[in-house]
Amino acid sequence: MSAKPLPPLILASSSPYRKELLSRLRLPFRCESPHLDESPLPSESPQATCERLAKAKAEHIARSHPDALVIGSDQVAVLKGRLLGKPGNHENALRQLREASGEEAVFHTAVCLYNTASGHSQLERVPVTVRYRPFGEAEIERYLAADQPYDCAGSGRIETLGITLVEWVRSDDPTALIGLPLIALSRMLRAEGFLLP
Repeated sequence: MSAKPLPPLILASSSPYRKELLSRLRLPFRCESPHLDESPLPSESPQATCERLAKAKAEHIARSHPDALVIGSDQVAVLKGRLLGKPGNHENALRQLREASGEEAVFHTAVCLYNTASGHSQLERVPVTVRYRPFGEAEIERYLAADQPYDCAGSGRIETLGITLVEWVRSDDPTALIGLPLIALSRMLRAEGFLLP
């Protein structure tokens, strides 16, 4: 008797970073963007925001796929008690990095795996603490010109030149900082019957 085929895997994201991370697991998948409002709710903690949005992204895509496994993920960065969003432009990125110099930021990344057939979801949040080294205006400008990280929370790409702005990173999962915690996700996928490796 042959094993039941596994449901299709869908990444609820248009992020090239998350797509690249998921491709590391060498599983077939496709991407669909959920197009949701990602604003935090009033009085919502950063931890709650990323968990709510990760689940909402997965559930939104799941509505149109009755027999699939949908992955949703979200990341929220916090510096000095304030949320750091995606800067969107040079001026905002410059401001964020000025504030980050010599400071610690916490990046909360949540991942949800939603089984549309059973309605069962798994959700985990992985925090990452980043200590930035002190750096000056000229270094920030050189970095922004080279990396243009305007679509990254906190204005840095740790997987490229952003690593030069950092003293240390502390986390249970290094992929969480890039946007998709693969250790947690692998555990979830194994629970759904995937063989990894």
